[in-house]
Amino acid sequence: MSMTAIIGSTGTIGSVLARRLVRHGHRLLLVGRNEAKLSALSEELDQPFAKVDLSNSQSLEAALEQAAETAGGINGIVNCVGSLLLKSAHTTTDEEFRAIVETNLFTAFATVRAGARILREQGGTIVLFASAAAEIGIANHEAIAAAKAGVIGLARSAAASYASKNIRVNVVSPGLIRTEMTKRIWESSASSTASAQMHALGRLGEPEQVASLVDWLISSENDWITGQVIGVDGGLGHILSRK
Repeated sequence: MSMTAIIGSTGTIGSVLARRLVRHGHRLLLVGRNEAKLSALSEELDQPFAKVDLSNSQSLEAALEQAAETAGGINGIVNCVGSLLLKSAHTTTDEEFRAIVETNLFTAFATVRAGARILREQGGTIVLFASAAAEIGIANHEAIAAAKAGVIGLARSAAASYASKNIRVNVVSPGLIRTEMTKRIWESSASSTASAQMHALGRLGEPEQVASLVDWLISSENDWITGQVIGVDGGLGHILSRK
């Protein structure tokens, strides 16, 4: 039985996804850079982990290859890694922009490259994360919007490149989800209310809603879906919010 690798598995969405997949009988490889958090989640779920320097694509590829050999193959790779910077372009430094691109776009590219090499023989699925901010203009999101728009372009091109190898590449595009990373936004009553009103459904999203979509995308029952960007965003990416 092959396994699914979750990159960024100790983040809020990654850990919620990991718990959901284990409940549904998946074998996992938990990938991240914080060994203490990885070890704790690994012990909780009884699944192996790999500490990886996510800025080093060779480190990621080696970890995935080793896991594939040990488990008899990997059939799914999900990259939940992400960061957030809420600044306009003129207040964003070169270092901040490079950090956003490295965390969000470089790791996505490294995931696709490693996944393409590992999945070429048996096929499989890759899921990346973008953002509603990459699809609709939101003030003070220039850096993250640019990086996540790059993820969307990457995924669509990779879906075309590797379709003949039966490798599916799709993107989940969330709105504002209640995670540790976004806590400083939603823990304030005023900013939480303002953010909720930006979404047509008038509320913020929950990690479980994102995990549910990823679970659905990696299922073999949905293996005729590739090159898609699917929003879990309360309508933020495509429709006007209600007044």
